This record gives sequence, structure tokens and C-alpha cells, in this order.
Amino acid sequence: MKQSEIKELSVAELQEKLKELKKNYSDLKVAHAISPLDNPIQLRSVRRTVARVATELTKRELQ
Repeated sequence: MKQSEIKELSVAELQEKLKELKKNYSDLKVAHAISPLDNPIQLRSVRRTVARVATELTKRELQ
């Protein structure tokens, strides 16, 4: 998910997306611990997307 796509979402949508992404990241980490993922770079990309969404939420709260 790109930064431009994140900026278009509302606060409620961002909060929902953040919850969904955190769950997805958690599931990926558990799956990777049990047996290696085919593409371990997924972990990095999901983690960075979580950070982008969280940063946008924080930025909007401070405005």
C-alpha cells in the first residue's frame, strides 16, 4: 500500500486497516516460525505498511 493510497483513507478506515494489517503481520510471523515462508520479504513489507498507516494516524491526531 503506497503513501498516496493511505492519505486518501479516512481516520476510521485507517484504524480498521491498521487492525487488519497487525493481525496479518502476526499471522505471518507465526507461520514463518513454524515453517519458512516462500517469500520472507512479505514480513518486511507488511511491517512497513503498518508503520506507514500508524504514522498517518498519528499525524492526523496532531493536526
